[in-house]
Amino acid sequence: MNIAIIPARWGSTRFPGKPLHVIAGKPLLQRVWERCCRATKIDGTIIATDNMRIAEAAFDWGAEVALTSSNHQSGTDRIAEVVSRAREFSLIVNVQADEPLINPRLLDRLVSILQQNRQIEMITAAHPFQNPAEAESPHQVKVVADLSGKALYFSRSLIPYPGNRKWPLRLLRHQGVYGFRRQTLLRLVKWKPTPLEQAESLEQLRALENGVRVHVLVTKQGSPGVDTPEDAAALEQIIARAEIGSLPQ
Repeated sequence: MNIAIIPARWGSTRFPGKPLHVIAGKPLLQRVWERCCRATKIDGTIIATDNMRIAEAAFDWGAEVALTSSNHQSGTDRIAEVVSRAREFSLIVNVQADEPLINPRLLDRLVSILQQNRQIEMITAAHPFQNPAEAESPHQVKVVADLSGKALYFSRSLIPYPGNRKWPLRLLRHQGVYGFRRQTLLRLVKWKPTPLEQAESLEQLRALENGVRVHVLVTKQGSPGVDTPEDAAALEQIIARAEIGSLPQ
């Protein structure tokens, strides 16, 4: 069974209560859930949370909710608790709760690649930066991959170093979505945080430091995440201006 799980927590240093922040008439988390439900290769979508306000709101719009421990340090830990209780979940897609315009077709592609290539243990997505200035921000995570598509490193710093060029040819923005095989996910959360993970505050580096091969699906474009109230306001303007057919379907 292929499952999408959206980990959602109430507490956030920069944006408390972000999952239920209303954007153009709908809570942010509901927008993410609705996009996941449109993926054809996903058999079900679960919201994983330890917060009753989030759970009750999700129940109201018809979502399946899994209540989890409040002791988790990351979204990966939270979804692993859900997966550990359901042996039927074989391929898991972790969709960040701040990706309201996530493309359902991207989720389908991640699942298809895992189904077609059993050597891939974990997969994520990235796309070229459209605005060079955004690549300078530590809030935008960058990734570099080898010639076969396996991730070499993730960083908040600018990678690769541009040298004498004004704009690197392969400067990629990492998008907050991951696909796992069940056994890979459950193994990953048993490992202790690693040095590079702690230095960058990027949990995907734990996988690389432990030798997990992370495939990077590079797409032409991605979708904007919501990290701050300012991001939410900007997204609301995008949705208000856009015609329904112009948003990623």
